[in-house]
Amino acid sequence: MKIAGIIPARYASTRFPGKPLADIKGKSMIMRVYEQASKLENLNEVIVATDDQRIFRHVIDNGGKAVMTAIDHSSGTSRCAEALRLIEREGQFDAVINIQGDEPFIRPEQIEKVIELLYRNEVAIATLYKQITVSSELFDPNVVKTIVNSDGKALYFTRQAVPFVRNVEKEFWLQNTRFYKHIGIYGYKCETLFRIVALDECDLEKAESLEQLRWLYHGFDIHMAETEFDSLSIDIPEDLIKVLNILSFS
Repeated sequence: MKIAGIIPARYASTRFPGKPLADIKGKSMIMRVYEQASKLENLNEVIVATDDQRIFRHVIDNGGKAVMTAIDHSSGTSRCAEALRLIEREGQFDAVINIQGDEPFIRPEQIEKVIELLYRNEVAIATLYKQITVSSELFDPNVVKTIVNSDGKALYFTRQAVPFVRNVEKEFWLQNTRFYKHIGIYGYKCETLFRIVALDECDLEKAESLEQLRWLYHGFDIHMAETEFDSLSIDIPEDLIKVLNILSFS
């Protein structure tokens, strides 16, 4: 199987403009993501998909690969689809890993788990989940929760704490059942990627602001693998300061 790792990266973030170029101890955020992804032998190509010449030039000047995409994409998924069309002019791919451009500490092991799922014939969309162990995450609407069935497929994604634990005070929920959060890295078979970006938006997606609900609504299975590694995304400048205070890296 020939797999491309695509890293969507846009410059005009309202909460953190120029975020992909933010310096992290002498190296940009986007290049840290790129280098982590490049450690995987199972990725035949790693490409940054951007809408900004500054990011494009930075990646190229630092030895990476990048493509220019449209500025009006509503999601990283649609940007990945455009990037795939561009790079397929040079060769055919079977699958794509959508790697978040604001996770400079992503573990190659996380990407590998998604790749392992995609090697299964029946898997068209793959992603990860992790057990929630602290109440602050369970009740935080910015932490997306998921429920997985016995076949390892997602039943739903939500910003609410699910399942509801009846007749138990919320402070004791974690002691009574398992809760899981979604780790936002996706893998798609190429044909499926092109199909899901053409789907109509649904009410569930509008309500929760979660694009994966569109795929479930239209009947696509999302296969899940559990990871022990967390997702540390940088959404605002303060996130970067917090992460640097608790992590050590080269």
